Amino acid sequence: MTREDRPDDGRDRRIEPRIDWTRAIEAARTHRDDPVSPWRERRQWRWGVAIVLLFVVLLMLFRSPLADMLWPETRVQSLLDQAGRALAEGRLDADDGTGARQLYEAAQALDTDRNEAAIGLRRVAVDALRQASTALGQNRFDEARDRLALARELQVPRAQADAFAARLRAREAEHAGLDGVLQAATQAHAAGHLVGSEDAALPLYQRVLALQPTRLEALEGREDALSDLLQEAGRLLARHELGQASALIGQAQAFDPGHVDLPQAQAALASALEARRRAAARDVAGGRLVPARAAFEAVLAVVPDDAAARQGLEQVGVAHAALAERQAADFHFGQARSELAVARALAPQSPRVTQAEQAVARAEQVRGRLGTGLPARERDRRVQVLLAAMADAEAQGQWLTPPGESAYDKLRAAQALAPDAPAVRQASARLLPAVRGCYEDELRANRIRRAQACQQAWQTLQPRDAGLPDAKRRLAEKWVAVGSERLGAGDVAFAAKALDEALQLDAAVPGLDDFRARVRLAQAPPSR
Repeated sequence: MTREDRPDDGRDRRIEPRIDWTRAIEAARTHRDDPVSPWRERRQWRWGVAIVLLFVVLLMLFRSPLADMLWPETRVQSLLDQAGRALAEGRLDADDGTGARQLYEAAQALDTDRNEAAIGLRRVAVDALRQASTALGQNRFDEARDRLALARELQVPRAQADAFAARLRAREAEHAGLDGVLQAATQAHAAGHLVGSEDAALPLYQRVLALQPTRLEALEGREDALSDLLQEAGRLLARHELGQASALIGQAQAFDPGHVDLPQAQAALASALEARRRAAARDVAGGRLVPARAAFEAVLAVVPDDAAARQGLEQVGVAHAALAERQAADFHFGQARSELAVARALAPQSPRVTQAEQAVARAEQVRGRLGTGLPARERDRRVQVLLAAMADAEAQGQWLTPPGESAYDKLRAAQALAPDAPAVRQASARLLPAVRGCYEDELRANRIRRAQACQQAWQTLQPRDAGLPDAKRRLAEKWVAVGSERLGAGDVAFAAKALDEALQLDAAVPGLDDFRARVRLAQAPPSR
């Protein structure tokens, strides 16, 4: 039976594609007649190949970042695998990130839910302690300490770490020959060589205790050596050698901050510093500027930010400025310039130094106008002119001002020309009571700066006048009173200036210590 003769039961029914032969023939004819089609096909093929190659290159370049973004689990597993290999190779820690510790920590940072990284870090800690033990067996002490530190950082059991640390110290002590070190420390101690070099007693005792912290001979030796060191510091304090004493006390504190004699030594140093400040202030008041400066500088060598010592140095500078004025008034300009140089170095911001500079310049101008080598007749004539100008200034009450034209300035010019002339001496004797009266009037009116100017002129005219100490004391009391009043009103800058002026005039004036303490408290920076 042929296929056509079999009945159609539906099981062998197929759907054959129907081909439109007419359209196919027409397309073939069109393709054959189009000369551009092969070129277009070749161009399309080339572009396809280029796109595929570009995709392959990009895939090769960015496969790791893409994998990290798309499959983070793969990145974590890769880090764990790398960490395992590093651990097996003994690379526990590496600054470049290739150590087992760094790799496990990186994996842990990516996925905190997985515990493989934590387990790996514990294995690193155990292996670090094992490597430390190996290094200790080969006397590689630095490496053993490094591995022990790594094990502690990774939280190896503390008992194991402490036990190994004790073994390490004992082995180091044995290897270093600590008995010999202790003997050398004892000998250096007996010779009085306590500090200053590595073979001194205290550094050697410290070396023993670093390896055997409980060794009794080293502890007792260090205790005795520190006591001797602090006794030497006390002797230096008694000789006012503050810098060396402070250095020894600082070294003692570095070796043992809890030494029983240390608080007493520190208190003695503080007392010595305060005594040196007070002595320097008395020297300033007494005009002993060289020892005053040395004392203040000694305090600053120990406490560089000591406000009282810095202000004391400024007072010394102001005193040198006053000396410069007096030297210039006597036309000793070389000495005046020398005093001014010291004043500028110690008190560059002080208005009193500026005032002294102006006074010296003014005296130099007067000297220039007067000239030198004048004939006697011309000199006498000029003296008479100056004394007449002085009398005119007196009549107008211009005792100290204006600069260069005051009675005081005219008298000083006349003294420069003929200091022994009777008329000049008479004028000086006449001006002195007027200057004293000026001082009393200005002080009574609370014009404290003008009163001080009169007092300075008084001192210049008669430096040994018996009334000057009392005048300076009263002026210092006025500065304290006015300064206290202004301090209560919140004017700390004026109060500090008043304190300086009072100290310059009389460092022992009543109430000065209390006023100084209040000014220091007001100047102190606020506590945080």
